[in-house]
Amino acid sequence: MELQIGELAPDFQLEANNGERIKLSDYRGKMVVLYFYPKDMTQSCTIQACDFRDKHESFKELDAVILGVSPDPINRHIKFVEKYDLPFLLLADTDLEAAKAYGVWNLKKNFGKEYMGIVRSTFIIDKNGKLVKEWRNLRVKGHIEEALQYIKESSFE
Repeated sequence: MELQIGELAPDFQLEANNGERIKLSDYRGKMVVLYFYPKDMTQSCTIQACDFRDKHESFKELDAVILGVSPDPINRHIKFVEKYDLPFLLLADTDLEAAKAYGVWNLKKNFGKEYMGIVRSTFIIDKNGKLVKEWRNLRVKGHIEEALQYIKESSFE
């Protein structure tokens, strides 16, 4: 079943790099920028995480929380956060619970090979827990600014 804009975003509970188990519904009352990425320490994923890091204060000023999700185990998330000084939580979706709920675990093709993997995607969830915007199979360059601009220009209750 495909997600629809305006629907309640699927809730999940995953372990975060700070050692806590995080539920998406814990963030009701705040905007959530939920981004799914394939793998810690890879070139595009590092650029994306660092772009979110560099704009973190701007998102925070808009009362928006950034949560990154990948299938990496928690110990890899901890190293990634420490190495790049990431000020937001990374969630370990090792069972692909959230990835499947958001429809980002898909068949991918690279150099003629087919495999299952995370399709880089970002979801904006409003203060009431509803999905208000999504970007799927996105390119990293310029995306974080686009997400920030979307939140700035939108009026959410």
